[in-house]
Amino acid sequence: MTSSSVLKRTTLVIDEHPYHFLDLTQLIPLEQLQTLPFCLRILLENVALRSPQTLPKFLGMLNAEAMPGEVEFYPDRLMFHDTTCLPALADFAAMRDLTAELGGDPRTINPHIPAVLTIDHSVIVESYATPDALEENLQFDFRRNAERYRFIRWAEQSLDNFRVIPPGTGIIHLMNLEAVAEVVTVDERESVALLHSDCMIATDSHTSMINALGILGWGVGGLEGQAALLGEPVTLLYPEVIGISVSGRLAQDVSDSDLALHITRLLREKGVVGKFVEFTGPSLHTMPVESRATIANMAPEYGATVVFFPFDERSADYLHMTGRTTEKQEIIKTYMKQQHLWRSANSPQPKFTQLIELDLGTIEPCMAGPYNPHQQIPLSFAAESFRKSLPEKVQAETWFHDVYPEAIHQGAVAIAAITSCTTTANPWLVIQAALFARNAARHGLRPKPWVKTSFSPGSRAVTDYLSESGLLAELEKVGFDVTGYGCMTCIGSSGALKPAMEELVNEGLQAVCVLSGNRNFPRRVNPSLGHGYLTSPALVIAWALAGHISHDLLHQALGFDDQQQPILMRDLMPAREEVDLWVKRVMKRDHYVKRRDIIWQGTPHWQKIAAPGSVHYPWEASSTYLRRPGYLERLPRDPAAPLTLNGARPFLWFGDDITTDHISPAGAIPALSPAGKWLIERHENPQDLNLYSTRRSNHEVMVRGAFTNKALVNRLLPEAMRGGGGFAWDADRQQILPACEAAQSWLARGTPLVVFAGERYGAGSSRDWAAKAQALMGVKAVVANSFERIHRSNLIGMGILPLHFLKGDAARLPALDGRETLDFDGLTSLAPGNTPVTLRISRDGMLLGELELRAVIDSQQELRYLRHGGILPYVIQQALKG
Repeated sequence: MTSSSVLKRTTLVIDEHPYHFLDLTQLIPLEQLQTLPFCLRILLENVALRSPQTLPKFLGMLNAEAMPGEVEFYPDRLMFHDTTCLPALADFAAMRDLTAELGGDPRTINPHIPAVLTIDHSVIVESYATPDALEENLQFDFRRNAERYRFIRWAEQSLDNFRVIPPGTGIIHLMNLEAVAEVVTVDERESVALLHSDCMIATDSHTSMINALGILGWGVGGLEGQAALLGEPVTLLYPEVIGISVSGRLAQDVSDSDLALHITRLLREKGVVGKFVEFTGPSLHTMPVESRATIANMAPEYGATVVFFPFDERSADYLHMTGRTTEKQEIIKTYMKQQHLWRSANSPQPKFTQLIELDLGTIEPCMAGPYNPHQQIPLSFAAESFRKSLPEKVQAETWFHDVYPEAIHQGAVAIAAITSCTTTANPWLVIQAALFARNAARHGLRPKPWVKTSFSPGSRAVTDYLSESGLLAELEKVGFDVTGYGCMTCIGSSGALKPAMEELVNEGLQAVCVLSGNRNFPRRVNPSLGHGYLTSPALVIAWALAGHISHDLLHQALGFDDQQQPILMRDLMPAREEVDLWVKRVMKRDHYVKRRDIIWQGTPHWQKIAAPGSVHYPWEASSTYLRRPGYLERLPRDPAAPLTLNGARPFLWFGDDITTDHISPAGAIPALSPAGKWLIERHENPQDLNLYSTRRSNHEVMVRGAFTNKALVNRLLPEAMRGGGGFAWDADRQQILPACEAAQSWLARGTPLVVFAGERYGAGSSRDWAAKAQALMGVKAVVANSFERIHRSNLIGMGILPLHFLKGDAARLPALDGRETLDFDGLTSLAPGNTPVTLRISRDGMLLGELELRAVIDSQQELRYLRHGGILPYVIQQALKG
């Protein structure tokens, strides 16, 4: 098919207005189109419109006439949250400086597509369980982050295509669903407006939540997002699409949280890393968009790139409810049907790589824990799962404290948080929790005094409908006052534990957090808590009332009524029919219309902040928040030089499930940590060290925070000295130091470093600092059994080689202790696909062994980034070329 026929437009008249669109039936016959998964139909349209020169190859892959290969995806828009956007903005400012220093035009460093920043990651749960918590936390937020917010104001004035949703408004994914998402983009740059599917990316791993609305988008690393903003494609391998056919209906006592956790375990076991997942089946039409969003949000927890729900009548209902204009609704409805992107009960079922049957009636009430989101367990197994995680000798230990009226046991619930985009987007779950709170309050039940409670909605519309209906007051009666509109506890911004509980934890108590979020990795939610459980908002309240994870929620009383009869969890849980009635009663379009009108305004705190615009940002040498990035002081590599890696040293050697939280923390900066000491030396108040996530525009802080998680164990060290965090030998092998300090001695010698790891290296958040920190430490390669998708991309984006062990070969590594020399042969032959690379391991001139590795490069674009030393140097080189 020629490009001229590919690019031919078809006219579509909607309400007497003519529009153009690219009719997919011009590209492939209707009969074939109807067998394609809906997500691939949108990907086909994007390729045909944005990179038509690659369309013949894409059609070959679509027809199984060519091997799966590279696909170029050009998003229409991008979203950031503040902890990924601030580093990106700092990179933009630094790239402008470096481009000017090299003789280029700094104004070419500018977003080419619309970008929206939602500020939702900075607010911390300092104040809680009080009516003043929301305002007090906002005041903390603006006082601590004033410099960062002025920088954002500078960017608003200085960059094109850049808009900001201010603090105190909502979480990025809720703002996307409720207000920003287009579903159908109306491109008016041509003489007749062009309609096409809304395609987007965001620098957060849970971006897949937008798939619930029939929009193709996914999470990328901050570096890949910056490249996309500058006009580069987001490349991916032609995806396998796994179908999930849903049938039946949920039982009375089963919630959407139970369903999402069940699917998380199921798909992690099936193995869908890097794949697309699409829902289909006879019961799909019964799922509202909010239920779909709860499922799609969890995609990173089972590794899928996309978890797609085709657009249908339920999707259209959601657009109406959330305040889209009548005109826009009509455009979407007409276009989606005309383009065969609207799914109905009669639509032919697409052909999938694999089809998984899921009977909703088989789902049971559950939780996930104690360490990972895919560790699904029945409610009745919570106590046992925790007990098994402890050494037998400490399982029965008990503590007492003067401020608490009863004994504290192992597994005390220190934090109970209704939080995150995952569940606070779901009115059914939130209203169920409020009704549970009402029933508990009627019996005078309250959380145990050692439990820190919080409620952090993802959108102000949530509190609008709760407040108007009187349900917000019911949550407040049991200590779940609104603490802020942001991610808060879910991302580690949980604030300090209650003081007496912190004392007991320091004495050895193993306490837990229970939250309605999406991640429970050890010490992610709070650095003092190594255990975490995910559950529904209603059960978060139940666990707060119970006070210990060892409590049997199914059979043990949460309290007693006036007649001293036991009150069980099931006595407080509202019936499904009651929740349904309340949802119908309280959900009103007006709540969303009102919020859409003021989404960009912000609170009075935000409106007071002003900053002038300029091409270059005026860096302040004394700033502890904003520094010109150390990796953009110069162009790091001549792209003409071949890729080589010889004379490297092993630096860190880890096991499985090293997450981006382990590599680069997001939570509070301890005063005694390397980063904390650096800040205090620069006269920062120890009470205002803030979060690592808020300091990500200062490489001095971030590199000092890398690999400081206490759960890390470096196998290169003597066994007795391995615990307590990421420590390593210095270059003289005289001292074992924190990784950041040890790395400096190797950098001084110019010695490249290598990290070894097991399965799923880099799981979790999309944070690019997990790669940036390793690059600043001098890490040139990571050798692992497997990588999570976004972190692998971020490593390449920083010029670090991700290399795979062949199956079973990791066990053949000799007993390394850090004295070895590592040489990698085969890098000059790197190409997209799997390139063999030989690792030769020597010590004192003696060859200890050889291993064959695989360099897995998904695209020519990734190869270009590696050869330039990373994405940002590549972008600057392109800007210099004009």
